[in-house]
Amino acid sequence: EFPATFAAAARALKQRGLLEERYREGGWTGRQVIHHVADSHVNAYVRHRRILTEDHPTITPYDEARWAELADVTAVPIETSLEILAAIHLRLVTLLATCSEAQWQRTAVHPGSGREYRLDTLAAQYTWHGEHHLGHLRVILESAG
Repeated sequence: EFPATFAAAARALKQRGLLEERYREGGWTGRQVIHHVADSHVNAYVRHRRILTEDHPTITPYDEARWAELADVTAVPIETSLEILAAIHLRLVTLLATCSEAQWQRTAVHPGSGREYRLDTLAAQYTWHGEHHLGHLRVILESAG
């Protein structure tokens, strides 16, 4: 459900000419949020697959703020990231639906925090992440009236 709900909010921003509005002072624009969610969930897909196929892998971090400033964020239409998000979620949901109880317990470590993540915790975190950024798009829509 998330990709469709997120896409509806993103398209509403575009239709109302609000893609360059920020959800808060110093925050990202709607456009940046949309592309960030696709970027992040592509990383989530890779992270989940690595946990399922490698013994206690190290999660590869990336600089989200710098990614949000790259040229493709302004040059590529938001629809591209919405399509990526829908495709990644189809793959990810299909993959996770097949996990055994033992697979849900598999782990990875994040090098920045040293924190260990179980697959089930990581999946829940990305569910929260999507909803969190959907909230940002809704703040922009509501602020515009």
